Amino acid sequence: MTTVTSPRVLAHPARDEIRLEDVLHALADPMRLRVVRELAAGDTDLSCSDVELPVTKSTITHHFRVLRENGVIRQTYQGTAKMNGLRRDDLDALFPGLLDRVLEAAQNQERRLAGL
Repeated sequence: MTTVTSPRVLAHPARDEIRLEDVLHALADPMRLRVVRELAAGDTDLSCSDVELPVTKSTITHHFRVLRENGVIRQTYQGTAKMNGLRRDDLDALFPGLLDRVLEAAQNQERRLAGL
């Protein structure tokens, strides 16, 4: 007898369900913005543990959930790891230039605060 198990699938909003105010809410938190910056800088998906945040594990889980539920990232399971990827195609199609401007502004702010 073979047992078929279905893969764990997380709920994500469809592209047409993503709202600007929800994306802005998700990006407004410094920890979530840090996650998005790391995902944008790489060319592959990252596991939750690949992104180091100075908060508890439960708070990290919360931040990733907010990003996923608001359409900013896509999460998939690969074995026991939850992999995270930026939904750049969806965000760029819905809000052209928004993600690039937010990432640019975050980088400029980081330089400004560092006194560079």
